[in-house]
Amino acid sequence: MPGPPSPHDRPAPFDAAAARRIRESLGMTPSHVAHGLHAAFGLRHVTPDTVIAWERGTAAPSPSELTALSSVLWCDPTQLIGTPRGLREHRLVRGYAAADVARAIGMDVGAYEHAELTGVWTGDARQTAALTSVLGLSSRDRMGVTGDDERLAGLLGDAVSTRWQAHIRAIAKLTGHDRRTLDGPLRTMHQEYQHLMTATLSRGAGAAASGEQGRAYLEQVVDRFWDLVEASA
Repeated sequence: MPGPPSPHDRPAPFDAAAARRIRESLGMTPSHVAHGLHAAFGLRHVTPDTVIAWERGTAAPSPSELTALSSVLWCDPTQLIGTPRGLREHRLVRGYAAADVARAIGMDVGAYEHAELTGVWTGDARQTAALTSVLGLSSRDRMGVTGDDERLAGLLGDAVSTRWQAHIRAIAKLTGHDRRTLDGPLRTMHQEYQHLMTATLSRGAGAAASGEQGRAYLEQVVDRFWDLVEASA
């Protein structure tokens, strides 16, 4: 029996629905997939039940299993990978080894791997810019993998609850976007938040309900910001 995966062989962001859709389009059963993994790659621990668990999202293949699965399903590995979130997931989507990325951005391999495992980015401005280029990160992705989302959430919370104009400079500096491109999104978010708070109180729901609505909005404030910014680009 194989042991547990090492930290560097943790599951990739697997798209379970895509795996099932591709398998069914080929007229294959989970048993066919498992047999292919046995015969071609020696993955005898993968059973039809394992394949079914992958497709149901209750388990996920390791990077090496995902590569083998893509071969059996005659597709590119990227077709089986969901939306990447963390640094490691973005690297896996592009098929790079950790050592290759570390070398390309001028960072010690151990330090880079530590950033992947902990989610804490310690690179300087030059390394961050190189990482953005190597992995093809958008501003949204870059801030997610470098841990700047928390700071952005704080700034956006202040912007929608007070005067958004007072915070646009700091938000522009943090995100790297021109202030003029942020006018519309921040104005819209401020109006949405203020309308939400006012409407809740006007229905007689009270301050507690208004507070709950406000907290719910702020929990999604970063995603809402990027959705609006990307829509206006």
